[in-house]
Amino acid sequence: MRFRHPDGSVVHLAYCTNVHPAETLDGVLAQLRDHCEPVRKRLGRDRLGIGLWLAKDAAHALVTDPAALRGLRCELDRRGLEVVTLNGFPYEGFGAEEVKYRVYKPDWTDPERLSHTTDLARLLAALLPDDVTEGTISTLPLAWRTPFDTHDAEAARAALTVLAQRLDALAELTGKSIRIGLEPEPGCTVETTGDAIAPLTAIGHDRIGVCVDTCHLATSFEDPQTALDALATAGIPVVKSQLSAALHAEHPHLPEVREALAAFDEPRFLHQTRTRTAAGLRGTDDLGESLAGGALPETSAWRAHFHVPLHAAPAPPLTSTLPVLKDALAHLVGGPEPRTRHLEVETYTWQALPPELRPRSRPQLADGIAAELTLARDLLTDLGLKELP
Repeated sequence: MRFRHPDGSVVHLAYCTNVHPAETLDGVLAQLRDHCEPVRKRLGRDRLGIGLWLAKDAAHALVTDPAALRGLRCELDRRGLEVVTLNGFPYEGFGAEEVKYRVYKPDWTDPERLSHTTDLARLLAALLPDDVTEGTISTLPLAWRTPFDTHDAEAARAALTVLAQRLDALAELTGKSIRIGLEPEPGCTVETTGDAIAPLTAIGHDRIGVCVDTCHLATSFEDPQTALDALATAGIPVVKSQLSAALHAEHPHLPEVREALAAFDEPRFLHQTRTRTAAGLRGTDDLGESLAGGALPETSAWRAHFHVPLHAAPAPPLTSTLPVLKDALAHLVGGPEPRTRHLEVETYTWQALPPELRPRSRPQLADGIAAELTLARDLLTDLGLKELP
């Protein structure tokens, strides 16, 4: 979906396909047919943007077979889909029964992360619509926080510097500018947008910036305006933003609140949990640790890294951080010019929701994704952007 910003530029809205498990190229082609095109039709659009997730095997198949890459491009066109952004964070196994810490491997100290991201950049340059010259890719924020020392930090910086050089060469070769955004996430070396400033300043290249995930932003209790202004002051670009909402529990000391939270403690993904205290943030790596008792203070609100559907907040006594998303979006695209032009709805946890909230069929999932995109579209038009055909 495309929107005209009041300054005349085009802002793209997509939804991320990492919600659909697909490790192979055949799986990717099937998800275009079974999920993406039905969402487009529900929205009554001739064209729908998708934030494509290409796992290791799918990316390798496309890089090594030009005919397969042309076939994917044709399939996107045939189904009324377009790609301007990729989710390069998960490497493989994102649909496994247990993902947890595995999603952070390989990290930016591992040459395979550089190789994979280079492949993604080359693929995206070939997949961009003919009238689009800029693509974006989100990636993990260097590494999980442990173990990570100064030697690791230097290895990650060196890898990203090489990547920036390769992106420059790719732009010269293709005329397509591909940019990479580190996606701050609780528990990682770069947990907050503020944590991103020092390593990105050390790299000092405008093709390497930040992907602002509004669930992560909220989970770490970051104020959107403060965070975005600090990035702007440091000259760090917001490459893209993922529109997502975290789980919010205002009164975690109440038994009924803890019972409601326990329904979201599931085995597939990490749900890092944070609370704000006078001494700063306190947190656990997973929701279950917090609920076990004593790990977190219970005197102020808890937020958990659980991407809940944008249009459907959890039932009381829980809620979502949708207000943080709205605030962030206003500062991202509500000003005289957009701070980013690529937005991506990223609720990948539909099948990890409590059983009574999960979609029971493909049509139900398509309905839910379409409802999220409708909400995002309405937020954008309320900010003065005009939806384009």
